[in-house]
Amino acid sequence: MEIVEVKFKSLRREVYKNSKELNLQIGNYCIVEADRGEDMGTIENIYTAGDEEIENVDKEIIRHATEEDEIRLQEARSKEKKAEEVCQTKVEEHDLPMKLIDVEYQFDCNKITFFFTAESRVDFRELVRDLAAVFKTRIDLHQIGVRDEARRFDGVGMCGRKLCCSTFIKEFEPITLKMAKEQNLPLTPAKISGVCGRLMCCLNYELDVYRELKKGVPKEGSIVSCFGGEYKVGKISIFDRTISLIDSSGNTVISKLRDFKKELGYENRNDGD
Repeated sequence: MEIVEVKFKSLRREVYKNSKELNLQIGNYCIVEADRGEDMGTIENIYTAGDEEIENVDKEIIRHATEEDEIRLQEARSKEKKAEEVCQTKVEEHDLPMKLIDVEYQFDCNKITFFFTAESRVDFRELVRDLAAVFKTRIDLHQIGVRDEARRFDGVGMCGRKLCCSTFIKEFEPITLKMAKEQNLPLTPAKISGVCGRLMCCLNYELDVYRELKKGVPKEGSIVSCFGGEYKVGKISIFDRTISLIDSSGNTVISKLRDFKKELGYENRNDGD
């Protein structure tokens, strides 16, 4: 059976079963099963799944979307700005410590989701009651993190490309300052932080390569006996595959990383030249 990844507003993605065996095409709109009704999104990916994975997918694709459905979706989107204004007013009335980020109407308007950030847990029960009284439909307040906030608004990183979180990252992995240190990156917050204000997710992309190349190499500042003398380990250049060795007179010798490891009795076929 096919499993279908569907994209909704602000790059929200969910997976569904194609149990009706519809002839689906990537990029087309479809109607999917949602909480107490139907929702509409764009088909992002289609793949064949095994029985175990299928069992973990609860909802399914209902049908292809029509032109009337597309018009109906646009009508729902047109209501979101007003809903955001009403919610913001209610947040201020209740003096709640939360920042409203986005509003999303379900396609059939049976649910409105308000996305917000907050430093701690917020008691928004009174707010939900007020909003339900105004909109006469199901209200869902969903707290998200700052990375999810950046994902919903999209943007461009310092690399000049679209944000990774809004293009292909599905699950956020922990990013630590140690990752930057291991790659000899500057620890200036402005240079290693993303638009969300947190450490950039891309600090994790090449980390395994750095760790693999540094295997068998003593830490910077260590004293080693090699090449007929004693040297202090200097900086390792991953791009050049070289290591700086400083002798007792302060002179620097540049060695190929592969040769240095071989001298110490550690060889790795992935070291390169």
